[in-house]
Amino acid sequence: MEHVRDLTLLPKAHLHLHFTGSMRPTTLIELADKHGVHLPEALTGGEPPKLRATDERGWFRFQRLYDMARSCLRAPEDIQRLVREAAQEDVRDGSGWLEIQVDPTSYAPRLGGLIPALEIILDAVETASRDTGLGMRVLVAANRMKHPLDARTLARLAVRYADRGIVGFGLSNDERRGMARDFDRAFAIAREGGLLAAPHGGELTGPASVRDCLDDLHASRIGHGVRAAEDPRLLRKLAEKGVTCEVCPASNVALGVYEKPEDVPLRTLFEAGVPMALGADDPLLFGSRLAAQYEIARRYHGFTDAELAELARQSVRASAAPEDVRRKLLSGVDDWLAAPAA
Repeated sequence: MEHVRDLTLLPKAHLHLHFTGSMRPTTLIELADKHGVHLPEALTGGEPPKLRATDERGWFRFQRLYDMARSCLRAPEDIQRLVREAAQEDVRDGSGWLEIQVDPTSYAPRLGGLIPALEIILDAVETASRDTGLGMRVLVAANRMKHPLDARTLARLAVRYADRGIVGFGLSNDERRGMARDFDRAFAIAREGGLLAAPHGGELTGPASVRDCLDDLHASRIGHGVRAAEDPRLLRKLAEKGVTCEVCPASNVALGVYEKPEDVPLRTLFEAGVPMALGADDPLLFGSRLAAQYEIARRYHGFTDAELAELARQSVRASAAPEDVRRKLLSGVDDWLAAPAA
């Protein structure tokens, strides 16, 4: 019988997980209590908040909740706890490699400055990786709501710490604000320093946003990218170039990009030959982690176990994992598929 293998046992790579958004809801409540932060019911009610970010007011509410959660991360031990628990959750979901995304400037005011904040984060990642056995690296993301010069500073810093576990450079926040080409120099600095380029695009705006990430930022991965499904020529370009879309189905529905899980164009991308890496984006706000994204592909899009295994392979191939880690994960995918279905 098909569709019965345990998806938490399927080896996979997780390439789209935001730092604060990876937090456990219970941890957020405990940290808020520790630091005397009053949280709104949307963050304490036990259910994911009702969000719809397809208009600017909705995005502002999403960002406000995210910022409030981030304000509870005030000490190195808070950072260490968040990273350790994120790693534990990923291991539980079958991840063998995690690239967690962070804008260190957002944490700098409470952690002693930009460089101390980044070093605290990198130390936490190194410790969590060692303690859990999960391969774990960092993708530094600039904020497109800030000046492009800030992004250049961040890109130089990311390159400087590439030997400490930074593997990529991204661009996040509301893609309706700021042009991708305004950040071209920052991405050139990152690429010249050996970092992969993984900006957000094609989530809140259409195919043109993805095209700009390809043409102006020379992206090797696209954060989200689902709106490329609206342009067959763009799909062909992504497939031909082998650019991976980091697709986050639960996030897309929670933010109103699509009405229902079955509306997310997983089949369209997959059948066009566009590589995908499923991601959880912000589990704190969207209520589901990595394995649940594969369950969406299975339940709502009819992905067979062989196709789910291929999605896992695509996530591993798109990662910055060392070759030996890739081989181990890909071999594990084959073993998962070869095992008899329960």
